Amino acid sequence: MIEVGGAAVMVLGSAASGLVLALVGLVLARWLGPVTAFSLVGFAWALVVIGLVTLVPPTGSTALVPVEARQPTCSRTVGGPAPDGFWIFSGTQRMLNTALFVPAGALLVLGLARWRTAWLLVPMGMAGLVAYSVLIEITQLELARIDRACDITDVVDNATGALIGCGIGLALALVLQPWRRRMREEARRDRTHPGLLG
Repeated sequence: MIEVGGAAVMVLGSAASGLVLALVGLVLARWLGPVTAFSLVGFAWALVVIGLVTLVPPTGSTALVPVEARQPTCSRTVGGPAPDGFWIFSGTQRMLNTALFVPAGALLVLGLARWRTAWLLVPMGMAGLVAYSVLIEITQLELARIDRACDITDVVDNATGALIGCGIGLALALVLQPWRRRMREEARRDRTHPGLLG
């Protein structure tokens, strides 16, 4: 039986997807500007990495989990099992679950800050990140073979990480001001077609 999983698969998948999305970012940068383009593809890459880290079997084993050993429901105890460390990193599982979603939250805000509707899109995106975390936990419960545990604590920690990332993204947006490119484009359009506003 072929074994699929482990740290090598996670790293290889992250590297391959990062390369493809970097090329997409180079194309999008012509229309959106580098800050917005690379923030959006960075956000997409963060989602891929989260999926790899949370859904690829941690040890490369494809052994079937016996029915009697299968977790019947998600753990609803906040602060449940949290082993120390996780393959490359040190620290508690809860800290790592939080850190995993920080880049996604930051890049989401930075990627959407260019548009006037960011005040609406960012909360929707944050809700989407929480829904993504819930979907991961449900998948971990249903696919017992990947040897993962469904735990409500993970959703709490993931949402906390996304919120921390959101704060970081707001600070970065104030510094990088990705909306300046949009404002320059609008000003140039107004000078070229002054009758459009009237």
